[in-house]
Amino acid sequence: MNRRRLGLLLLMGTAALFVAGCSSTTGQSDISVQVGNGQASSGNGQFALSLELLVAITVLSLVPAILMLATSFTRIAVVLSLLRSAIGIPNLPPNQVILGLSLFLTLFVMSPTFSKFNNDALQPYLNNTIDQNTAIQKGIDPFRQFMLKETRTEDLQVFIDLSKEPRPATSNDVTLEVLLPAFVVSELKTAFTMGFLLYIPFLIIDLVVASALMSMGMVMVSPTQIALPFKLLLFVMVDGWVLVVQSLVRSFG
Repeated sequence: MNRRRLGLLLLMGTAALFVAGCSSTTGQSDISVQVGNGQASSGNGQFALSLELLVAITVLSLVPAILMLATSFTRIAVVLSLLRSAIGIPNLPPNQVILGLSLFLTLFVMSPTFSKFNNDALQPYLNNTIDQNTAIQKGIDPFRQFMLKETRTEDLQVFIDLSKEPRPATSNDVTLEVLLPAFVVSELKTAFTMGFLLYIPFLIIDLVVASALMSMGMVMVSPTQIALPFKLLLFVMVDGWVLVVQSLVRSFG
């Protein structure tokens, strides 16, 4: 039951994100989505209309969490934040720019997954060609494949042991309750590894500037203030933003 609820949240949250993306790219405002069959008294295996609307409103409030935890957003946002700290200007670029760039890069990286979700689950469900349970299962599969591909085996094993569940025979037997936290932990580990590599060249500049200032007896001058222009110059000369974005996108295969 918990697996079905998580699947329903993931399905509806991604549907809301996909519809929002479509409306922002096409510029059309006549998009409408019919929830269920519009009959609160009819069963047919569907929620009553009032309950469906309640679930839909709840899921809309969970879309940010679903976006961060089940997509590439976590890795991208953490790496960009670490890059900003490594340069030495914690307020530039602003948080809005970091989050906006992370969101658009997430849409770019996840576009094959979103397309498969739309073609296999969302559109057939909206066209009433498949039922709700089938739509949930087909909607989960693209995200399951993405998360399994990016999750480290040792991290997944840790959460399987913590859950005290039997060892899954196949990847399809891994529950979302186990896969989601393992995926997030793996993403954080990968993001911090990439952040460490980004820190190294800027740390070398800090050490060189600090050594030069000490050799000249300028111990009262802040090395960080002197090193910042050299960091920015190095980052601009190597086209750092393009290199970082390329590394992030390619890190997802």
